[in-house]
Amino acid sequence: MSLVPLTVGFVPLIDCAPLVVAAELGFAAAEGLTLTLTRENAWATIRDRVMVGHCHAAQMLGPMPIASRLGIGHLTVDLIAPMALGWGGNAITVAGGTWEAMRDQGAAEAAGPARQGEALRAVIAERARSGAKPLTLAMVYPFSSHHYALRYWLAASGIDPDEEVRLVVVPPPFMVDALRDGQIDGFCVGEPWNSMAVAAGIGHIVMPTTAIWQRSPEKVLGMRADWAERHPDETQALIRALYRASQWCEGAEASELARLLAQPEFVGERAADIERGVSGALCLSPGSAPIRVAEFQGYARQFGTFPCRSHALWFYHQMVRWQQLPAASAAESASRAVTARETYRPDLYRGALQSLGVEVPPGDLAAGRFFDQP
Repeated sequence: MSLVPLTVGFVPLIDCAPLVVAAELGFAAAEGLTLTLTRENAWATIRDRVMVGHCHAAQMLGPMPIASRLGIGHLTVDLIAPMALGWGGNAITVAGGTWEAMRDQGAAEAAGPARQGEALRAVIAERARSGAKPLTLAMVYPFSSHHYALRYWLAASGIDPDEEVRLVVVPPPFMVDALRDGQIDGFCVGEPWNSMAVAAGIGHIVMPTTAIWQRSPEKVLGMRADWAERHPDETQALIRALYRASQWCEGAEASELARLLAQPEFVGERAADIERGVSGALCLSPGSAPIRVAEFQGYARQFGTFPCRSHALWFYHQMVRWQQLPAASAAESASRAVTARETYRPDLYRGALQSLGVEVPPGDLAAGRFFDQP
């Protein structure tokens, strides 16, 4: 049987694991596919390569296809997300000097978001009184869970994210270098880049973003809607391959998965540092002992691969809240919400997995423990 070749883009993060496992361990081949994985450093490049047809599909940030369909931040392109690629895996990290200032104001290692936020607010107020420039905090892309988690935490802590700090975009692989060079004071990014900053002796992990929203939605499988319509068999095969790969990731030893991701063509960093995020045993500061973070990151468990439309709507409402969308009438706002909701395609997910007989949530907007929002 000849295999159908597909090109799939990814960014070097631990949650690219289902793509790597599907390509390397035979799950794609079992579905009649051969995957060529193309590594990109920036999310904007991932978006553009799918838009112009260089990639058939890609690992994408959860809000990215929504923003593309709404035509904000770039061209209007009809992208869809027929599958999620897991949840969690992100953290907020600050430079050593910023952490020392926060600790002087009451922050503590492994403390919750309220205490850490109160300390950061005091640091920001002191800097304003002394005439120091605002802290610069980085996130990976304007339409990302990282951006919205960072804003959510800042606002809940009494910090105006548009006035009292400076938010900038830095691609994930460049975060550590930007922190080392003093260009930024902190960031919100996925693993292994938080652990890489700690291992380099320049960063302190303030908290995982799952402390803000447990099992928070993350990456999705993104593709053009017209490609999925023209290639329904390949779309279903890819979903099944990634589903099985995600299950393998859940059952694998953390060290085994870390060694696979550590290969130069994938994440390309030390397996020991990658294993921190995979296992959820994070070292929060240089030289500290690892701390087990419960439910730090998941691939398949807790319906981690289901493209839940309540998540799509939450992302849309963050775009509205933070004025990434222009003002609109009630009718236009309702239409936008429908567009956002229908970007996530549980119908395609169910259709692909029907032959496997796996459990799938009964409703697209299910409420309850799996889809709680902050």
